Amino acid sequence: MNKKFDVLVIGGGITGAGIALDAATRGMEVALVEMQDFSAGTSSRSTKLVHGGLRYLKQFEVKMVAEVGKEREVVYENGPHVTTPEWMLLPLHQGGTFGKFSTNIGLRVYDFLAGVKKSERRKMLSKDETLSKEPLIKKDGLKGGGYYVEYRTDDSRLTVEVLKKAVDNGATAINYTKVENFLYDKNGKVEGVEVRNLIEGTVYPIYANTIVNATGPWVDTLRTIDGSKKGKTLQLTKGVHLVIDQSVFPLKQAIYFDTPDGRMVFAIPRDGKTYVGTTDTFYSDNPIHPSMSKEDRDYILGAIKFMFPSVSVSAEDVESSWAGVRPLILEDGKDPSEISRKDEIWESESKLITIAGGKLTGYRKMAETVVNLVASRLQEKTEKTFKKCMTKSLPISGGEVGGSKGFSTYIKDIVVKGINAGLSNEGAEKIATLYGSNAPILYELVKESIGSSEKLTPIVLSRIRYAMEYEFAMTPTDVLLRRTGMLLFDIDKVQEIKEAVIEYMADYFNWSEERKKILSAELEEEIQKATVPIEGNLIKK
Repeated sequence: MNKKFDVLVIGGGITGAGIALDAATRGMEVALVEMQDFSAGTSSRSTKLVHGGLRYLKQFEVKMVAEVGKEREVVYENGPHVTTPEWMLLPLHQGGTFGKFSTNIGLRVYDFLAGVKKSERRKMLSKDETLSKEPLIKKDGLKGGGYYVEYRTDDSRLTVEVLKKAVDNGATAINYTKVENFLYDKNGKVEGVEVRNLIEGTVYPIYANTIVNATGPWVDTLRTIDGSKKGKTLQLTKGVHLVIDQSVFPLKQAIYFDTPDGRMVFAIPRDGKTYVGTTDTFYSDNPIHPSMSKEDRDYILGAIKFMFPSVSVSAEDVESSWAGVRPLILEDGKDPSEISRKDEIWESESKLITIAGGKLTGYRKMAETVVNLVASRLQEKTEKTFKKCMTKSLPISGGEVGGSKGFSTYIKDIVVKGINAGLSNEGAEKIATLYGSNAPILYELVKESIGSSEKLTPIVLSRIRYAMEYEFAMTPTDVLLRRTGMLLFDIDKVQEIKEAVIEYMADYFNWSEERKKILSAELEEEIQKATVPIEGNLIKK
């Protein structure tokens, strides 16, 4: 790349994607590079909730709860096709973490701080009302429940939709491109990076007036290369979730519950499955390959047995799992129990800007803060001026549906196009719900796909093609794990179609036999990680 960008963002998770979108919409020349697939790190491995951090009230993180709580609504309104409200039940038991009085007060404060709209404000339930919401929960010692709204999301799709919108606004985004070195001017200030294309093996420089390190668990790796890793550093923790079929665990209501050791766990129904997590343990291995251990699995199964004693779930019932690494900030001289969930921004002597910590929910606000700093640095360096942040009411890709109020009407209107393309009403509605205002593109792909494959349905084929042509997908794992989520929530279907998907993509991209073999092995490894626990001891927090 010969041009010099205003800003280069390193890291294609939700934080980097948000920064790229904010910067591009202000008129900056933006490039973003990611060494894996976009969202392949923490941003596809969360609890898949855009939530307001209720538990941070217990730590008196009032400012964080207020900011993050308000951002939930913004994220929802800008992309109702990837985020949706979900009522959450918090059962209250004798001797549990939450008492009835303190929960009532806590949820009321939460509603106030987060600016929760009237229709979604908390309700306190009696014992009978709590059991009517979810009969499976433990009756022994049950006193009642709190009922409040969280927001469910597809974290990976959210990231990709934000990134697509950044590209629509002029950003250049490249995955499978790893930063290997920083380039400095004669004054020792960073002016670019040397990257390696991990598919082709080529090495080349990218120059920019400002560079942002938004690499999540790899933040300190880049700070080490820059020679600026000092003071505050990262402490990685691992979270694991298990997926169980609803025939075994017929949960009808999302639950946030405490475990015997006082930790909090979510159990959430989704697409005919129930997923449960998360664990919270220190992690010191390679952040690229976190996976479920037997201890992780047994801990979550124990939590299910504790809160849902009538449910008989064994290790054999776990269909799939995912593990993610959270990059939290640890300060020199502080105890690990003081690890912060807040985001922080550092600027090194070389002028490398680093953002670390934070939560999925607050990605847009974090991006605004970073880009404000970038804008001031660019003005000092180039005398360029830029617009103020525009993302608060900017729909992400697929989000042009009239906000949350207009979404259901949009779906009804657009479904006709899907039916005309050859889909059933249910199939057309599924595409519209998942892809929002991008649904018409998929309907056209469905038309072209009808009759072209014996093993892949027109819906699956259209989603694969869309992922490759519009969503930067390069591998079968990109498609089946991150763009469609099938590897997590429909793993039997993945086993059934994986060979056909590999053949289809190999033909589309004209892969060599060697490349096809490598990517088939990569997909098998992901399937193995999702289904088979590794040996290994937890480092308890």
